[in-house]
Amino acid sequence: MVACPLYTYSLLLTITMKLSDAPQSQSTPVATELISGAEILCRALKAEGVEFVFGYPGGAVLVIYDEIYKQKSFSHILVRHEQAAVHAADAYSRSTGKCGVALVTSGPGVTNAVTGIATAYMDSIPMVIITGQVPTHAIGQDAFQECDTVGITRPCVKHNFLVKDVGDLAETLKKAFYVAMTGRPGPVVVDIPKDVSIAKAPFSYPQTVEMRSYKPVNKGHTGQIKKAMQMLLDAKRPMIYVGGGAILGDASKEVTELVRLLGYPCTNTLMGLGAYPASDRQFVGMLGMHGTVEANMAMQNCDVLIAVGARFDDRVIGNPGHFAAGNPTRKIIHVDIDPSSISKRVKVDVPIVGNIKDVVLELVGLLKAAEQKPDPKAIAEWWKQIEEWRAKDCLKYKKGGDIIKPQYVIEKLWEVTKGDAFVTSDVGQHQMWAAQYYRFDKPRRWINSGGLGTMGVGIPYAMGVKFAHPDADVACITGEGSVQMCIQELSTCKQYHLPIKVILLNNRYLGMVRQWQDFFHGNRHAESYMDALPDFEKLAEAYGHVGMKIEKPGDVEGALKDAFAMKDRLVFMNFITDQKENVFPMVPGGKGISEMILAEDL
Repeated sequence: MVACPLYTYSLLLTITMKLSDAPQSQSTPVATELISGAEILCRALKAEGVEFVFGYPGGAVLVIYDEIYKQKSFSHILVRHEQAAVHAADAYSRSTGKCGVALVTSGPGVTNAVTGIATAYMDSIPMVIITGQVPTHAIGQDAFQECDTVGITRPCVKHNFLVKDVGDLAETLKKAFYVAMTGRPGPVVVDIPKDVSIAKAPFSYPQTVEMRSYKPVNKGHTGQIKKAMQMLLDAKRPMIYVGGGAILGDASKEVTELVRLLGYPCTNTLMGLGAYPASDRQFVGMLGMHGTVEANMAMQNCDVLIAVGARFDDRVIGNPGHFAAGNPTRKIIHVDIDPSSISKRVKVDVPIVGNIKDVVLELVGLLKAAEQKPDPKAIAEWWKQIEEWRAKDCLKYKKGGDIIKPQYVIEKLWEVTKGDAFVTSDVGQHQMWAAQYYRFDKPRRWINSGGLGTMGVGIPYAMGVKFAHPDADVACITGEGSVQMCIQELSTCKQYHLPIKVILLNNRYLGMVRQWQDFFHGNRHAESYMDALPDFEKLAEAYGHVGMKIEKPGDVEGALKDAFAMKDRLVFMNFITDQKENVFPMVPGGKGISEMILAEDL
C-alpha cells in the first residue's frame, strides 16, 4: 500500500495507523469468513452510513459493480460522465455535511474525475473517491486504461491511497473516511486494482482509528481566545469576516450568536453565504471582487478584524499589499482549523487554531461573562459610517424596458421560493448575480464552486442536492456557456425523476469573459460570443423535460411560479437577458479591496 500525503500540517511522508484499543463495532464484528475486496468495500460503505454512491462503471470496477448489484445498503446513481459523479457527490456533501462518495473506473474514468476532485479540494469538501486500477502485476506496464492515479491526483487531494493487498482494504477505507471528515476536510482517493477487488480476506472494520502522523487540532488555545475577546471589546471600528469554514464546521448558529451579542457588522465570503443571515441588518453584504461597498470599505477601514473560517484569498482582499498598507494599525484575529491558512497571505495578530464551533462557543462564553462591554458611542459612530457607505446602494441596477435584466430574475426567484430554496450555480456572471441578489438566511443552501471556479457544476450539483433533500426546491442558476459542459446529466435527471429547476440567464456571451474584455482588452470579444447555441427548450424536451423560453420582463415571475408549481418535472427555463449587463461592484485584478468600479462610474 502506498500513501501519498498533501496537507503538510497533518500528514507526513510516511503514514502509519494502529487500531484503537476500543472494541470492534458491533455492526461489523470480526469475521473468519473470507470475502472479496469488492464485498469488503460494500460492507465498509455500509458501516460508514453511506446513502448514495455516484458513479460510472468500467472494466476495472466491474467486480465492484457486481457486488453493488447484490447489496441493498446504499443506492448507486448512474451519471453520464465521471466528472458529474464527483460533482454530484460533492454537492451531496456540501448540502448535508456528510461525506460524499464517488466511484469511477481506471484510466479515462479517473482523468475525467480529476476536475471534480480538484473542485472539492479547493473548497475543502469531505469526499471519498473510489477508483479502479489495472491489476497490480500490470501497474507500470502501460496496460489498457492504466494511469498513475496516485500521481495525477496528488496535487488535488487531501490524501490518496493505492491498495495492493486486499488485507489492507478495510483499514484503508476507514482511514480515508477519517481523513476526509476531520481537521480541514477534503477529498481522499482510494485506488483499488482489479485483482484486489477479486481477492479474498476476512472482514473486520475498525470502529475508530488512531494515526500517529495525523493529529488535527480541535480545541483552540484558551489564552489566545482570551486575547481575542479583549481585542474585540476594546475595538472602536470592529468587523466580523466569516467564510466557508464556518459552514463546513457547522458553526453558523454560534457565529450568529457572536455577531448579535457584540452588535458588530458582519460580512460573508462567497463560500460563507448563509453562515450569517443575509436579511439581518448587521449583515453588510458579501465582500470581495464583487462585494458591496459597505462590506469592502468596512474591511479596509476597521481597527479590529476577526476572520472566522476564511483565508483572505485573492478574490476577497485583492492585493494583500494594498490591504496591509491601507490600514497598518488594523489588528487581526484569525480562527481556522488549518494552521497553514493562518498568516499565509495576511499577517495576523492573534492566531487561533481549532474547530470553529468550539472556538466561537468559548469566545461567546467569555464575552458573556466579561464585565467590560463594547463602547456604545464608538460602535454607534462606526455604524453611522457604515450606513453612509450602504446608502450608495451599490447593487442598484436599471429596471424597466423590454429586455430582461438578469438581476431581476434572481430577485424574482428569491421571492417565488421565499428565500428557502437550495440554489446551485455554475461559474460566471450568473454566479455573482445569484450571490448578490438571492439573500441566503440559512447555511448549506448556496452550492457553488468557489476556489476552482468550475464551469459545468450547476446541474450535477443540483442532482446531488436533490438526492439529499428530495422534498426541497432546488434551483440551478446557469449560463449558456457553463450549462453545456455537463448538459448530458439531463439524462440522469430523467432516469431518477429529479424535478430540479434550471434557470438559464442567456446573454449569448461567455459573460464574465466578455465583461473583462470590455474593461481591460479594448472591447475585443475574442472567442466570447456564443453564436451557435442550441434551442435549449427543444433540447430539454428531447431529454423528456419541460422547456420554457422567456423573453419579456413581464413574463419572468409567472414563468417561475409555473415552473415551481410542477413538483414532479424538471423545468428548463431559458431567460433571454440583456447582453451588455455587467456585474458591479468590481475590483479589477491586482487592485485593492477598496478600489472598486461601480456602475455609476461608467
